[in-house]
Amino acid sequence: MVTSRPSRVMIVAGEASGDIYGAGLVRAVHASKPAISFFGIGGTLMREAGVDTLVDSSEMAVVGLVEVLKHFNVIASAFVRLKRILLSDPPDLLILIDYPGFNLRLAKVAKKAGVKVLYYISPQIWAWRQGRVRKIKRLVDHMAVILPFEAPLYEQAGVPVSFVGHPMADLVKVELPRDAAAVSFDLDPSRPIVGLFPGSRRSEISRLLPTILDAARIVHRQFPTLQFVLPLASTLHDADVMPYLVDGELPLTITRERIHDLIRACDAVISVSGTVTLEIALVGTPLVLIYKLSPLTFQLAKRLVKVDFIGLCNIVAGEMVARELIQDDASPQQIAAEIGHILTDAEYANRLKVSMSRVQQRLGSGGADCRVAELVLTLVGQP
Repeated sequence: MVTSRPSRVMIVAGEASGDIYGAGLVRAVHASKPAISFFGIGGTLMREAGVDTLVDSSEMAVVGLVEVLKHFNVIASAFVRLKRILLSDPPDLLILIDYPGFNLRLAKVAKKAGVKVLYYISPQIWAWRQGRVRKIKRLVDHMAVILPFEAPLYEQAGVPVSFVGHPMADLVKVELPRDAAAVSFDLDPSRPIVGLFPGSRRSEISRLLPTILDAARIVHRQFPTLQFVLPLASTLHDADVMPYLVDGELPLTITRERIHDLIRACDAVISVSGTVTLEIALVGTPLVLIYKLSPLTFQLAKRLVKVDFIGLCNIVAGEMVARELIQDDASPQQIAAEIGHILTDAEYANRLKVSMSRVQQRLGSGGADCRVAELVLTLVGQP
């Protein structure tokens, strides 16, 4: 009697958001087919879900031309390692999560090795480098997209695609009302609370956390009773942020726990651009969105990017639900002024909250993990 071996799946998530989505996908697959094994690149959450992480995604999470060049050796080494496995011991499926510069190159290797490719979380072809869709058509067997306007772009190009909904629709769960949430983090609910969200990449911490802290100091001088909270992503360690906090000037709580209850506890948030802006909008806490790149990367991006907003919460809503302060505008003074506006103008803060409800409406009703898991099982022949 011949018995087939359990399927092996290589999965690659190069950033904190991908670690979250990859973990949910793996759990959903294991709920149906626990024998399927996963290995590749991921972070703490994917390891906890059962992925054998050959490379930690915290080493890969950089953005921008200059930043990528600084980490070239680490990224190149990871690529060579996965390429060797694809060619010498091919898995049954390769799952790629976002991270297009790396992942599309890996898809080319998989194609050569005869390995099927599922791409989950689309490259932002609607924002820049629209020509990538032709490469995707050649290299990817199926796209699983999370924004409703992405599916028609792939359908028009002849790429097999499924709109699975946004995983954040399931992941954002608030257990407590604002005051109880504050108490659960040992914060005083009678005093205002501002969240400081500096990003999930070490390069973001070094580039943006000093500016965020300078803004927080300005706001604290204006509102002496303020409390501050700083959540750490799974891709970061305490040592990544502690050098910036040596003065101890701010009443600051650092945590990794219950991010959505933490957001609910906040009256306002300073956040870098990224998936976290969707989480903040889904909870309904007003925020100011900031971002800075190296001058060279920013000049290149200005010429290439074709969208009205850079913040995912604004892109999904189709309108400005959070003010964006980019590059030179992301000064401590302007950031502090916007936070002060949110804290002192209840009508303004409420308008932002109402606008944020459109984000929830456009992200779908949940169930993304299960829909992607069904695609995985189909592609490995175990539906």
